[in-house]
Amino acid sequence: MTDVLPKGFLAAGRNLGIKNSKRDVGLLLAEGPAVLAACVSDNRSRASCVSRTERIRDSHRPVRAILAVSGNANALNGVHGAQDDLRLAETLARQLAVDADEVLTAYTGVLGYRLPVGRLIEQLPKLLPELVDRPRNFAESILTTDRAVKLAYRELFIAGQRIRLHGVAKGAGMIAPSLATMLAFITTDAAVEPDDWQRVLQRAVDDSFNQLTVDGEMSTNDQIIALANGRARNPPLDADSPSGASMQAALTEVCLDLARQVADDGEGATRRIEVRVEGADDAEAARAVARAVAGSVLVKAAVSGADHTAGARVVATAGAAAARLGMPFELEDVALRMQGELLFSSGALHIEDSSHLRRKLAEPVVDVVLNVGSGGASARSIGCDLTYDYVKINADYSAITHTSDDGRVAVRERLAPLGPSIKKKLLLEALRYIDQFRGMRAIIKLGGHGMVDPRLEEQFAEDVLLLRSVGLLPIVVHGGASEITRTLERLGRESEFVDGLRVTDHDSMAVVEMVLTGAVNQRLVAALNRAGHSAVGLSGKDGGLIRARRIDSERDLGQVGEVESVDVSLLGILERDGYIPVISPVGLGPSGETYNLNSDVAAAELARGFGAAKLIFLGDEPGLTEADRVVSELTSDQLKQRLDRGEGFGPTQMKLRAALMALASGVSSVHLVDGRVPHNLIAELFTDTGVGTLIRRA
Repeated sequence: MTDVLPKGFLAAGRNLGIKNSKRDVGLLLAEGPAVLAACVSDNRSRASCVSRTERIRDSHRPVRAILAVSGNANALNGVHGAQDDLRLAETLARQLAVDADEVLTAYTGVLGYRLPVGRLIEQLPKLLPELVDRPRNFAESILTTDRAVKLAYRELFIAGQRIRLHGVAKGAGMIAPSLATMLAFITTDAAVEPDDWQRVLQRAVDDSFNQLTVDGEMSTNDQIIALANGRARNPPLDADSPSGASMQAALTEVCLDLARQVADDGEGATRRIEVRVEGADDAEAARAVARAVAGSVLVKAAVSGADHTAGARVVATAGAAAARLGMPFELEDVALRMQGELLFSSGALHIEDSSHLRRKLAEPVVDVVLNVGSGGASARSIGCDLTYDYVKINADYSAITHTSDDGRVAVRERLAPLGPSIKKKLLLEALRYIDQFRGMRAIIKLGGHGMVDPRLEEQFAEDVLLLRSVGLLPIVVHGGASEITRTLERLGRESEFVDGLRVTDHDSMAVVEMVLTGAVNQRLVAALNRAGHSAVGLSGKDGGLIRARRIDSERDLGQVGEVESVDVSLLGILERDGYIPVISPVGLGPSGETYNLNSDVAAAELARGFGAAKLIFLGDEPGLTEADRVVSELTSDQLKQRLDRGEGFGPTQMKLRAALMALASGVSSVHLVDGRVPHNLIAELFTDTGVGTLIRRA
C-alpha cells in the first residue's frame, strides 16, 4: 500500500528543467482543505520557505498543496530567495484557484544560487494533468544524492473508521538531530484538530527524525509537513485519548520507517546502526546518549570496518556524553550488547571470538543496546556507518552540480561519487572484465537478506541489468527460507530442520510452493522487469526443468528432494529470445509430485547442466573466512582438502559441496559474495581484488 495515497490526496512529479533529465519538481495536492502540522529546522540560516511554513502553521490556516523542488535549495541567495519563493507559491495558487497561503513550498539541493523561477512558472501547468493517487513520481522528484525513494504506510481503525497514513521522504546527507536534514511529507484521511495534530506529530518526530543522524550536519531546509483532510469521517482526534494514542503509535511507526530508510540511504552508508539506551534517569538523558553513540565518528568508522573493538568505542562515547550531561555513569553498572553479544559488563570489555563478532558486525543492521544504570528511562537513535564514499561524495560535490552562466542550476547524473583517479582505475579494471564476460553464462543464486529487503532486491535488479548490458547471460535462482518460515508460523506450524534441510510434509509442501513459486518468484520478476529486463518466472517443474526424487535420509523428511536430472532446453529458448529466467527451487517427481529442493544445490545442478562459466552465490556471509578475514581466492582442490579435514564452515557446508560439484563438472569459477551490501555483485565481478571469495576450478 505504499504506492497509494490516502483518500483525497493526489501527487505528480516531472522534470521542469532544473536537473538534466530526472524529475525535479513535485506537487502534492489535497482535494479539499487539510489541517496542517509541521516541524521545521532550527537552523538560524534556514531558507525562507521554512519560515513561511512555520508562519502558516501557526495561523491554523488549512492547506491545499505542497510544491517541492529538488536541485536548488533556494537558500542563502539574498532577498531573491524569499521573493522567488512567494512568486512561485502565488502562481500555483492562481492555477489551483486557492489562496497563496494555502500553498506550501519546499526545496532541496545546492545552496547559494538563485532559483530559475521564470522557467518553473512557465512549466508549472504541466504538473496538473499528471496528478494521480500514486506517490512514486512525486517521491522521485524530491531526491538529490538519495539512492532510492522512501515511502511508508500504516492504517488503523478509529471509531469503526479506517484511517490511512502515508509518508514520503528524502534525505541522505546533512542528517543531524533537530530536525535531521530532510524533507518528509505525511498525508492522512483522518479528522483532526490543529493543536492535537501538531502535538501528535511533534511527539512522533521527537522519537524518530530527531533521533536520526548520518553526519551531524544540519541543513537549512528541513521540513516535516503533515496534512490531514478528514475524509475518513472519524470523530476529531483528541491527542490524549485512547484514539489519539493509537494515532500516535501509527504516526510514530511511519516516521520511524522513513527515518530508517534515510539511515539506510546515508551518503556512502553500508550499514544502519540502531542504538537503544536503557536504565537512564530521564528520557532526555537517554536520548542524548543514544544520539551521541549513533553520531560518533569513531563508532561509525568501527562499524564500517566491522571492527571488533567497536564495543569499546561505544562505551567511551557514552561516558563522554554522560560527562557533558552531568548524569550518573558508573562503569561497574554499564552493560553493552551489540548484535545480541555481551561485549561489556562489570567494568570490562569481553570479546571471546573476534572473528565471530566481525561477521555479526558485517550484517546490514547493527543493533546496539547500552544499559547505563538502574533508571526507568530509555531512548532510541538511528544512524549509519561512515565509509570512504561519504568523503568522496562531499569532497567531489562540485561534480554533482553545475551552474550555468545565467545562474540556473542543473544536476549532473554522475557515473559514481568518486574522484577522477578512482574512476579511471575502476573503469580500466572493469573494461578488461567486460571484454572477457561477453557471451558468458552465469547462474546467480540469490538468498538471505537480498530476498527480504526491498532496497537490496531493487539494487540486485539493477546489477543484473548491468551484467546483461555488457554481454553476460544471467540466470537467477532464488531461495526463500525465511519467508517460508514466517508463512508457516502465521499458519500455526513450526519449522523443523535436519542437517540444514526443512522437514516438509504434504501440507507444508503446498505452502513452500506457494511462497517460492508464487510470492517470492513473482516479486523478483517484477523487480527485474521494473529495472528494464525481460524476466520470466519459472519453477523447476516447468518444462521438466528439474527432475527430482525423494532424498535418501535416515529421518523421513517428507517431500524433500534431490536433483535427479535437469533439462535446460527451455532455458535455451528463453535465452535466445532475450529473456532472463528466474527459477524457484522446486522439482518434479517421477509421478508428478512436487519436491522441495535446496536452492544452492539446485543452482549448482543448473550451472552444470547449462554449461555456465560462473556460479555466484549471494547470501548473508562475506565469503569464506580465516580468523576474522575473508579468503579472497582458493582452488577447488584447496577447498576440498579443507572440507575433508573437517574444517567447520557451519551452515555453508552444503553450499560448498554444491560448489565443488559444479566446478568438477566444468564450471570455471564459483563466487561467494555478501548480498547484504548493495552492488557487491558488481564489485566482485568487475574489480581485480573482488569483495568475496573466488573459488577456481583446479
